Amino acid sequence: VQGGVPGSGADGLGEQREVVANHVRTTEAFAADVRAGRTEPADVVLWPENSTDVDPFTDQQTYAAIDGAVQTVGVPVLVGAITAGSEPDLRRNVGLVWTPDTGPGDGYVKRHLVPFGEYIPLRDVFAPMISRLNEIPRDFEAGDEPGVLDLGPVVVGDSLCYDIAFDRAVAPAVREGAELLVVQTNNATYRDTGQPDQQWAISRLRAIETGRDLVVASTNGISGVVAADGTVLARSTTDGAVVITETVQLADGLTPAVRFGAWWERGLVTLGLIGLAVSAGTRVGRRTTTERPAAGGSAPDAPGEPQQSVGSGTPGRAT
Repeated sequence: VQGGVPGSGADGLGEQREVVANHVRTTEAFAADVRAGRTEPADVVLWPENSTDVDPFTDQQTYAAIDGAVQTVGVPVLVGAITAGSEPDLRRNVGLVWTPDTGPGDGYVKRHLVPFGEYIPLRDVFAPMISRLNEIPRDFEAGDEPGVLDLGPVVVGDSLCYDIAFDRAVAPAVREGAELLVVQTNNATYRDTGQPDQQWAISRLRAIETGRDLVVASTNGISGVVAADGTVLARSTTDGAVVITETVQLADGLTPAVRFGAWWERGLVTLGLIGLAVSAGTRVGRRTTTERPAAGGSAPDAPGEPQQSVGSGTPGRAT
């Protein structure tokens, strides 16, 4: 479910509750289409990162809105939420499993945070000099567990936006049983840049790397579905509200990239460097052998000069 973000995206999430209202409304419209027979029912529903811009655990109105949408669609929903952190001045960026029967349950906390976006490095040093940093009054705190979530009929490996740039964030989830990869992302502040396309390309790479189908749920695009071989099965063409329904294949094997992790990559790079070094050394050796003058002789003639042959007569005289 891509619910859309109001305005230009410059404010990230727009007015409070607008984003969650968009995703609730779009999900309920999908449920209505299912009841009317206009579309096939879903086994699971995926919302983007930050699809609720208000903490549902501290705001009863937001909790009720999300729970109502989940009850209406009747299947587990993976919600993107901003929740309280371990300390009052910290927040967490979470992928949260929400089911019709039990409400909110397990969650994945984003592991790789965007510097100067989700936290300010050396805040005490930079904040007094750069007033715009005050627009980010609280830091997010990073999680430390892979994004393996039981979403009813499927175990997913969840990544939140920037996570997908790091294979060390994705591979552990696959090793721990993820059958399908999910990328929850909020690209609202990157409109009219190359970031959404770049992230989409990285997501396709992760599908190939892990041998898993992959689903991207974005607030404003690019949302879509990628097969395990990198084939694009579906892709949104708008930054507004849209629902993509697609059948995906689940997998349980491990590719070499997942099984061996970075060591596989380092080994290939090392072999490549050794090959370059051997090749360069061989070329240098051949050049040295070719250009070395014979003992007691002189250097080869310069290109274009007539060659001379030396006979057995007076030394140095040409014959």
